[in-house]
Amino acid sequence: MNQTLAVWLLIALALVSANLPFLTERVFAVLPWKQGGAVAVKPFWMRLVEVLVFYAIVGALGFAFESTLGNRFAQTWEFYAITLSLYLVLAYPGFVYRYLFKRHPRLRA
Repeated sequence: MNQTLAVWLLIALALVSANLPFLTERVFAVLPWKQGGAVAVKPFWMRLVEVLVFYAIVGALGFAFESTLGNRFAQTWEFYAITLSLYLVLAYPGFVYRYLFKRHPRLRA
């Protein structure tokens, strides 16, 4: 795999994984969220935890790509602050769809 393909693959994975918690009611897109034995709507804090876990997974994959393609560079806290901010920006469309997009009931004639 060349470097360009790895970068675009990582960006696409980040975009999908950042929006996934807002597009599904399943925890980590696998397990249904249940309260009292019945399927329920996932709370915001759970969606935020999922975003942070997916950020860590995408970051680990990025480090794996970096070490495979060349030298791995040490990063400081500024790198993680910037990449987390960019990851949250990628999650914005899913957040808008879930919480800000107004769904109107069907108009009946």
